[in-house]
Amino acid sequence: MSSKNGVAKHSFLEDIQAMVIGTLLVSLGVTIYGEVGLLTGGTAGLAFLAQYSTSLSFGTVFFIINLPFYWLSIKQMGWEFTGKTFFSVFLVSFFSEMTPNFIHFEEINSLYASVVGGFLIGAGFLMLFRHNASLGGLNILARYLAHTRGISMGKFQMCVDSAVIFLSIFTVDWTLIVVSIIGAVALNSIIAVNHKPGRYNVT
Repeated sequence: MSSKNGVAKHSFLEDIQAMVIGTLLVSLGVTIYGEVGLLTGGTAGLAFLAQYSTSLSFGTVFFIINLPFYWLSIKQMGWEFTGKTFFSVFLVSFFSEMTPNFIHFEEINSLYASVVGGFLIGAGFLMLFRHNASLGGLNILARYLAHTRGISMGKFQMCVDSAVIFLSIFTVDWTLIVVSIIGAVALNSIIAVNHKPGRYNVT
């Protein structure tokens, strides 16, 4: 199958594979962050705050908090992108609930967790972006701005993520906030370096 510009288009199975693997990577990174009490930015950061301050789980809050953003996604990005994003959000919500049943950490260094977890989440994001999907929320806005304004997704999300982390000062210990910022830099460096507007033509 080919796209309009003659570049081979991803098949359905390729899209499914990317979304499953990408969301598994994100879920593993989320599990590592949750084990140490770290944060990330965007809607995931808000879901972490809810998890740390209430009895709600990350997966439940993450799924619910993304619901209002689908209207913008349908309006600006179309049904295909929105469908893939909804599926990816569902998978992250599901996998993040299931992953702790399969992996346990007796001890993990918070700095190592922030960097490695950030790289895992960033790599997962990149796979989803490459296949015309996202994890909803501010990712939708970031992708929209990248397509329409040429704004770097990594740089935009780095600013937003840092702001969300700083808003957590009343919930998380300040030392973990500092470490979380390092993780946000690691996460967004993957996107900023590897995802440029117009670099990928395959959808």
